[in-house]
Amino acid sequence: MEPIESRLKARAGELGFTLSGIAPATEPDGFARYAAWLDAGYAGTMSYLHRHRENRQHPRPIVPGVRSVLMLAFEYGQPHSDATPTAEPHQGRVAAYARGPDYHRLIWDRQNELAAWLMAEVPGCRAFGVSDTAPLLERDFARRAGLGWFGKNTMLINKRRGSYFFLGGLLTDLELMPDSPHATQHCGTCTNCLDACPTGALLEPGMLDARKCISYLTIEYRGTIADADKSLVGDWLWGCDVCQEVCPWNREPHAGPFPTDPALATLDPIALLRLTDAQFRQRFRGTVFFRGKRSGLLRNAAIVLGNCGDDRALPILSQAANDPDPVIAEAARWAVSEIQSRTGIATAME
Repeated sequence: MEPIESRLKARAGELGFTLSGIAPATEPDGFARYAAWLDAGYAGTMSYLHRHRENRQHPRPIVPGVRSVLMLAFEYGQPHSDATPTAEPHQGRVAAYARGPDYHRLIWDRQNELAAWLMAEVPGCRAFGVSDTAPLLERDFARRAGLGWFGKNTMLINKRRGSYFFLGGLLTDLELMPDSPHATQHCGTCTNCLDACPTGALLEPGMLDARKCISYLTIEYRGTIADADKSLVGDWLWGCDVCQEVCPWNREPHAGPFPTDPALATLDPIALLRLTDAQFRQRFRGTVFFRGKRSGLLRNAAIVLGNCGDDRALPILSQAANDPDPVIAEAARWAVSEIQSRTGIATAME
């Protein structure tokens, strides 16, 4: 019979995980750098990162007695060239990872199946899958498991598969044979990602100020976006893929197992601004847009319209300027002002 490590990775592949590798469950190599990043304030309003800071120093708070971590990569695939940039002037772009169902549930279900398989193969062992929401420095363990290196854009990059994938880990109290860590870095002299970042969020190779990142502004940040940052968001309605799009390691397209929906590649901000709260919940339940709530998505829709400068949006923006949600209303007023300043069209906001 093949070793349990080989059979475990083969089963992971059957469940759709493109890459897998084993790392010892010890303190992550980059914890000190992560702590310094938090202390510098680069996490912005993501207070949960501070709350669980110490828990990320070792995976044992997730699974007591943990000895090994099987790191897993689940590809969501690159956006097709016909979806970026947008064909219509008032359409909003959506990051590739969001063009389908909420990935958390999808990955957790597959990890749970993998954990059940392992516990059946090795009776008495423990196994628990995590992805994104547990205090695990996933990139550190993925590098240690041989899946790739940290790119200058801070993404984990694999030579064969690029960077368009979700990361997750299967923690177990089994002593598994670890893989060799990825010890080299293959970005060379390339600075495409740093040069292309619309907001200058990449301060230096491997250092991201999340407060400037379009993904942070349109997803994680829940309040009123500063005017100076609104204009930098451009036509990104949800997230941003620029630093991945320009990466040479993503030149070859890879279609992942993630079930993408072409209708989510771009969204019409004008149509979004017409949504009531009930309509929003019905339309976006089961997707990652649901976590941003109506407030965040419609705020972003107004900002995209203001940046596009399409005067056809003025009527709906004037209505949205009176939305009961102050975050939406403020973004709509800004957008009206932006369009009026470009077109000279005066519109009463009633």
